[in-house]
Amino acid sequence: MKISWSNNKKITKQSYIKIKEELQKKNKNKPSSFPEHNLTYGERKLLKDIKKTTQKWNINNVTRTQAYFDFFLQYPEIHWALLGHMVSRNGGWYMTDLKGDLLTRLLSEKEQENFFLFLERGNWLIFQDVYPQFLLYRHSKNVNKNLFYLLPYLDVSIFMETIWNYFWQYGDCSLLAIATVINEQSYLEKRVIKHPHFKKTVLNTIGFKLYDFLRFNHIIFPFYKNTTTDKPELIGDTLYQFSSLHERILLGKRLYSLLFQQTPTILKSVLLWANRHPHTGSRKDYWDHLFHHVNEMLPGHHYRRRTKECQLLKGAPRIYSPPLQFAWKNIDHPEAEKGDWFDDWRIINYLVEDEKFAGGDINDNYCKTIEKIETTIIAKKAIFLKREE
Repeated sequence: MKISWSNNKKITKQSYIKIKEELQKKNKNKPSSFPEHNLTYGERKLLKDIKKTTQKWNINNVTRTQAYFDFFLQYPEIHWALLGHMVSRNGGWYMTDLKGDLLTRLLSEKEQENFFLFLERGNWLIFQDVYPQFLLYRHSKNVNKNLFYLLPYLDVSIFMETIWNYFWQYGDCSLLAIATVINEQSYLEKRVIKHPHFKKTVLNTIGFKLYDFLRFNHIIFPFYKNTTTDKPELIGDTLYQFSSLHERILLGKRLYSLLFQQTPTILKSVLLWANRHPHTGSRKDYWDHLFHHVNEMLPGHHYRRRTKECQLLKGAPRIYSPPLQFAWKNIDHPEAEKGDWFDDWRIINYLVEDEKFAGGDINDNYCKTIEKIETTIIAKKAIFLKREE
């Protein structure tokens, strides 16, 4: 990645060098473990409370998503909390899609379950990594003292310890948000994306390749274009190479820019919508004219095209999109894999700000994706019936 410096960059050359030197020093002298007996009673109790609170909210996608939003409302300087909230909403919608009208006709029950476990594991891992950081920041604010030296005892990367220290001193909200994007995607890389189990059961399957081919991988942010309408518009972006760490980080940066750097109106409009619509996991949350949490399709009927340009055809039932609580049971996760992902300081090159993301208009692409999935369902049924003849 080529780096250039100018006055309008969020991170200056001096800051870049400072962060680089700190990371190099920490990585060189990184202890193999962080035993809690070296801490005071108060520090050990704080860590225990943080872990307990994190566990309380890390039950399912709905509880995690709400926890992010509540934290942002309390600490709006932590931009990633809102970005994480909106992206986590999308994670929940993808989870319930697996039990909705469309994907149940394209994926087997085993594929649905494998895809859900893949999405759920990633959602769970990110929360158990990032939420303790937020809680430690809250306590640092309450006692007016930098406590980020405790992050390694929460199995948080030394990368984020360095970034939080920088944020505590300089208050750069954008840099902290982008660093968190880098951290969370890097944290997932070995634990989910390159994990042999998920590569075998999800990423290397025909079902996932179909999923990717249909471009059913949009990240959408509903927002009110004006306060007089009940139907929100959509902005967002699309991830084309899910397995690429580079592409996931760049997507996170674009989505951050979309929320916080385009216009203040976008941020206010997204917040207005999110406040009015608590996350349930059903796509009815944003478009109840097209989706419904009750299945309106009569049993035994073949699927027929229902939509055109994200409007229902006359007389067509809405697309079934169940709430998360009716789609999937809560999962008891095995403990997160240990280890610090950080081993190369050059990852900080992603902190250098790109040009502001000028895109975001996703309505048409999203509508075409739904129509493409409907076409695939109908074609699959036609092939199946032909084979039966």
